[in-house]
Amino acid sequence: MMKHELAMGMATRDAYGKELVALGKQDPNVVVLDADLSKSTKTALFGKAFPQRFFNVGICEANMVSMAAGLALSGKIPFISSFAVFLMAKGFDQLRMGIAYPHTNVKVVVSHGGISIGEDGPSQQSIEDIALACSLPGFIVNVPADEVAMRALLRAAHSHVGPVFMRAGRPKTPIIYREGEKFELGKGKVLTHGDDLAIVTYGGLVAEAIRAAERLERESSIRTTVIDMHTIKPIDGDLLRETAARTAAVLVAEEALADGGLASAVARWLGENLPTPMAIVSIPDTYAESATPAQLYEKYGLSAPSLVEAARKLVARKVRNGAIA
Repeated sequence: MMKHELAMGMATRDAYGKELVALGKQDPNVVVLDADLSKSTKTALFGKAFPQRFFNVGICEANMVSMAAGLALSGKIPFISSFAVFLMAKGFDQLRMGIAYPHTNVKVVVSHGGISIGEDGPSQQSIEDIALACSLPGFIVNVPADEVAMRALLRAAHSHVGPVFMRAGRPKTPIIYREGEKFELGKGKVLTHGDDLAIVTYGGLVAEAIRAAERLERESSIRTTVIDMHTIKPIDGDLLRETAARTAAVLVAEEALADGGLASAVARWLGENLPTPMAIVSIPDTYAESATPAQLYEKYGLSAPSLVEAARKLVARKVRNGAIA
């Protein structure tokens, strides 16, 4: 396995704000709405560049969703942003009736997703957002792993006609991809290759998975395929089929509740198409605490050492069950 040097890049929310301005320059139909958090979501950059196309609706997430639906039906391409927990929890009924049901062309880009916002605590940590987004019919759901992926997937979302959900993060994120890397909605990315195990993940956990894969090979001679499944819905079934057939063991890691998210999507697909030994590392059935992102990753089993431990247990179970010699 080639060792990956993971230099630190900007937060995906920063990449979102900057790329949004670039999209605004190219397409006059792009409009942006925010619920009084534009400095944090970074949509303030768009507001400064295009004040006539930026709408700060105040702390009224549900109204923001309805306004965006109306703008979309008028031919605009609205991007709406707030913290993940606020937009998805407070605006869900409007997301359902104003965007999902009529399939309006609205892009929902939330920031501060997961527990990696750290010290802000459980009231602002979003652990349900992925499941809520996946439950909306017709929505594409994706989580970029770094600034390069955010820029590319944001442009893909802009080109797609229909509702898209994207989660951005607060902390700075290691750079996974080279500039110019091509992305396609619904098609995952293979980052490392190995035949003993596959780790399927997204967002900030991609870097943790790469570190875990390197440690597994170095310490245990376990060769690991790491997949950035940036698009959770629709899931890349072709990639899952090829990977599961080759590795015969899949570990899913996600910074969200397992119910209704990536773990559920992978388990459902494999169960229906290619039953495979599988394990899940995710936020347990609880709300998290207030601590640094690193401390929270460690406490809730999302750090690279935790992934290594889960992977070793899964490979051992696979051997006991006779899946490999």
